[in-house]
Amino acid sequence: MDQRFWSRRQLLNRVGGGIAGMAAAQLLHTESASGASLMSPRAPHFPAKAKSVISIFCYGGVSHIDTFDPKPYLVKHAGETIPGKDITPSQGTPGGLMPSLWETKKHGQCGMDVSTLFPNVAQHVDKIALIRSMYSKSNDHAPALYQMNTGFIQAGYPSMGSWVTYGLGTENQNLPAFVVFSDPRGGPIGGAPNWGNGFMPAAYQGTQFRSTGDPIVDLKPPKGMDDARQRRWLAFLQKLNEEHLAKNPHDNELSARIASYELAYKMQTEASDAVDLTKESQATQTMYGIDNKVSEYVGKQCLMARRLVERGVRYVQVFSGGGNFQESWDAHWDMRENHGLHCAETDKPIAGLLADLAARGMLDSTLVIWHGEFGRLPISQRMDGRDHNPYGFSMWMAGGGVKGGSIIGSTDEFGLAAQENKKSVNDVHATVLHCLGFDHTRLTYPYNGRQMRLTDVEGEVIKEILA
Repeated sequence: MDQRFWSRRQLLNRVGGGIAGMAAAQLLHTESASGASLMSPRAPHFPAKAKSVISIFCYGGVSHIDTFDPKPYLVKHAGETIPGKDITPSQGTPGGLMPSLWETKKHGQCGMDVSTLFPNVAQHVDKIALIRSMYSKSNDHAPALYQMNTGFIQAGYPSMGSWVTYGLGTENQNLPAFVVFSDPRGGPIGGAPNWGNGFMPAAYQGTQFRSTGDPIVDLKPPKGMDDARQRRWLAFLQKLNEEHLAKNPHDNELSARIASYELAYKMQTEASDAVDLTKESQATQTMYGIDNKVSEYVGKQCLMARRLVERGVRYVQVFSGGGNFQESWDAHWDMRENHGLHCAETDKPIAGLLADLAARGMLDSTLVIWHGEFGRLPISQRMDGRDHNPYGFSMWMAGGGVKGGSIIGSTDEFGLAAQENKKSVNDVHATVLHCLGFDHTRLTYPYNGRQMRLTDVEGEVIKEILA
């Protein structure tokens, strides 16, 4: 029996084989096969201060008490318990209140307190907006990492780098718009979902560059493969892929794979130049700490981050810390060894990055973020370590759109929890998007019947740190 009334879904299904379907298929092909329109430069909602982001992610959890948030109370009451608080570390063996092992001094015109662990970064505090009142939702690494990187404690959501490239596209079609450097000792817990595209097209995921050796594997073509031959090979491969894509127009993984072949071809010249640090002066390399074995790998990554941003890459993420425990910032024991090492690895490279960006006139258009997934407790663990603390911790931003020398919020006198002017991860994400010219409530992506946001249904711009 003929159906008299059709739903919209049934109507589209019926006409899909005709002219309308052909037009829709062509539209999908145009938008996804080459990836060009997905990554074309796009204007933000309003004039932006920043046009790119460099994230220095200290995986494992930095102790705010030992870096940017000194607590004199801990010195006076070392070994005591917090009145009215029964804190049990996630891995047991709790102790009493533990003062910082390092001295703190005031720096810059703003008088910011910085630990002696960061003597070089301390020279740039007037460029930095420090938030001392951060809090997050999870006490475990993977969910906390996911929240800081994607806005959600569950895996499967687009990362902040994906949202930035979705919103802005890229200024350079010959390089990835979103690049990730992991620590040579291993990736962060949770792995690739920390820089994944989630439910967005796969073209928006981060491209991982290696931490040691050649940053990009097989970047140069093999012997005997000249440009003309390679171009013919890629054209034939693209033809086969596009024929398959025409039969599977909604397969965004396939469309991203097709685009990746074309991008890989384009990258052979552009990317080789971007990661070639021999073109930098010895003075510049020394400024980044590349001449020191301890800071060499982070120094190289920070310098490559500058070179990539200089060439139009939108989002570069550098992970400090890899593997587990002492290989990361996860100082469950021996704070002196752990933070002593990781601060030495990052201090000079971060200071070099800030100085270099400023000297080249790039800091105003580049937002630099220093953060981890949470902080650490004020009580000792195993006598000389500290356990996870999502209730209060510090992070900072510098550059594009941020007012240097700002100090926002505070934790309580113990350093246990954010107390004054508390700021959430959603607030940080809203602020990053604002610096890039976006209203975080309007930058949305349709998924499962909802207009999804990086900030979900929360988040307020941290106006106190805006220039």
